[in-house]
Amino acid sequence: MIIEAGKTVVGFIGTGVMGKSMAGHLLKAGYEVVIYNRTKEKAQDLITEGAYWQDSPAQVARKCQVIITMVGYPADVQEVYLGSQGIIQNAVRGSIAIDMTTSSPKLAQRIFREGLAKGIYVIDAPVSGGDVGAREAKLSIMAGGDHTIFQTVEPILKVMGRNIVYQGSAGAGQHTKMCNQIAIAGNMVGVCEAMAYAKHAGLDSATVLRSIEAGAAGSFSLSNLAPRMLANNYAPGFYVKHFIKDLTIALESATEMGLQMPGLELAKSLYEQLAAQGEENSGTQALFKLYVAAN
Repeated sequence: MIIEAGKTVVGFIGTGVMGKSMAGHLLKAGYEVVIYNRTKEKAQDLITEGAYWQDSPAQVARKCQVIITMVGYPADVQEVYLGSQGIIQNAVRGSIAIDMTTSSPKLAQRIFREGLAKGIYVIDAPVSGGDVGAREAKLSIMAGGDHTIFQTVEPILKVMGRNIVYQGSAGAGQHTKMCNQIAIAGNMVGVCEAMAYAKHAGLDSATVLRSIEAGAAGSFSLSNLAPRMLANNYAPGFYVKHFIKDLTIALESATEMGLQMPGLELAKSLYEQLAAQGEENSGTQALFKLYVAAN
């Protein structure tokens, strides 16, 4: 298969906070884009921009050479791929599916095998960069699956991201994303505690941020999410509930490998505490609220 804007029909299933921007970039790049989302109203902007709506994942799969999925949870991934109205049962033989959801490595491996048995090639390619990365087409994309298939779809991935790295066989992309989320989880705790410390030391938090984000402490979370904390802006670039899902997958995978992760366990417990206070639909920077409330 040769990927080419104007000729390749791309399906996109899941047009939420990040998926909407990602599908929009494909439209602007000249691809014919066919979409499905659980709530049609959330896809209306894309329809207005020229995307073609379908009423089910099955309908999308039947019409497209490449199908991208960006849904919520592993259970959603399983249904979209392996359900009776899913991609594996309905896609045309020779199609390529790219799951960009953060999901279970074991599920990615299962979908790869079941897809191959039907002549459908599946890549697991989760992303990092949040809403900002999605809007600016600067996502980091970590891919697992057949290397030749990865090379085939790389032109599409380059429309949505900048740092695109092939990690290995099926599931390797998801394992890499777990490494990413583990690093973020510990960093978010540190960012919140640093901002809380600055406040209680009587410092101007924004001025402190200017100094430390440019030094060894610098990180995406410090530069992009700490300013939101200080502005009491807790709108989701990435939902708390989805972050808890990711941390749960990471801990389950670590347990299977016999690996202890005390820092990850702490971060997960803090986010679960936050969710229990009704913040599951807030952005991950809302973790700062625990520190504000406690002090």
